[in-house]
Amino acid sequence: MTDKELLQAYVNIAPFLAQVCGPGSEVAIHDVAHPEHSLIAIQNNVSGRQVGSPVTDLAQDIIDKSAYTDSDYIANYIGRNKNGDFLSSTYYIKNHGRLIGLLCVNKDMTAVNQLNTAVHNLLERFNLAKPGESEVSEWLENPVTSIMHNRIADIIAQSGIPPARMSLQEKIRTVHRLNDDGVLMMKGAVAEIASQLSVSVPTVYRYLNKPVE
Repeated sequence: MTDKELLQAYVNIAPFLAQVCGPGSEVAIHDVAHPEHSLIAIQNNVSGRQVGSPVTDLAQDIIDKSAYTDSDYIANYIGRNKNGDFLSSTYYIKNHGRLIGLLCVNKDMTAVNQLNTAVHNLLERFNLAKPGESEVSEWLENPVTSIMHNRIADIIAQSGIPPARMSLQEKIRTVHRLNDDGVLMMKGAVAEIASQLSVSVPTVYRYLNKPVE
């Protein structure tokens, strides 16, 4: 199958994915052979881009650093533009190992952020404690796993940013801090870190190899 034929197959399925994900989820297809006007299809347009728009800075970074070689996707990272914040995921479209395109899903977080703000203000107004904020908590696992889980959660919480809203660099800094703290030496730590940061295990290792900016 040629690159054009393979990309067209993804273009054909984009309307279906957009319908399944809902109107707040944008589905975009990029042809990386033409980065200056890579966007070849877009459904549920929430970012304001048009067919013919260039690749994003993250997409260019993926291309330049060949980040697609050891994984098939990057999921649940924060995207931003003048229209707002997005929870984004990118699937690498490959043809015999070569990156030829990107399938991107961008979820508009505007309504979610507004709801979170309203709930926060409501809880503060009536001095109500949020679930999970009590001083006593229990992790239903063995003690070693519990200690590891809590330590990872504590270090992530110290950043002051929920994992779902962390930028790429914020996640890289968090992983490096966990490594400096010795957490990664604990059995099962990498998988737990991946779970709490909502990334894949290979992505955690990739973060370790990236410099902290």
